[in-house]
Amino acid sequence: MNPMEKVVISKATLNIGVGESGERLSRAINLLSELTDQKPVKTFSKVTNPEFGIRKYQPMACKVTLRGEKANKAIKMVLDGIENNLSNKQFDEYGNVSFGIAEHIDIPGIKYDPDIGIFGMNVSVTFEKPGYRIKKRKIQKKKIPKRHMIKREETMKYMEDNFQVKIE
Repeated sequence: MNPMEKVVISKATLNIGVGESGERLSRAINLLSELTDQKPVKTFSKVTNPEFGIRKYQPMACKVTLRGEKANKAIKMVLDGIENNLSNKQFDEYGNVSFGIAEHIDIPGIKYDPDIGIFGMNVSVTFEKPGYRIKKRKIQKKKIPKRHMIKREETMKYMEDNFQVKIE
């Protein structure tokens, strides 16, 4: 197999949407930092919506971006919480996958802590092939050719081979 055709994980993003700032958001931040050993960042609302009591630029959620071995470990941990089952609808046309977990206590080894409570989380995994740097570099940015783009089938095969995921 051509080494330039090998699919690898670029990053994994874990996100907990709380919907309000304050105590619940700080507990979600503590949970994410406990799970990943990395400091999460807050995300802010983009619009004001008085019906839901949301103001523009109000902290609403937290997320953490993981790369390399930390990303693999986190994906494996969260997939164990959903029993390694994914739907083919969770893969997009560019080969990325997103899925959620309803309660963080479903993850094996995580016990319920009354100080934190129960949170659900979303996980988005971005894949790439060697050579994707040309899209991100500062000098002489170029587009990725269509023939080098990752397809859904390649990502599905990667998830089945490396994480023993059952895709329905």
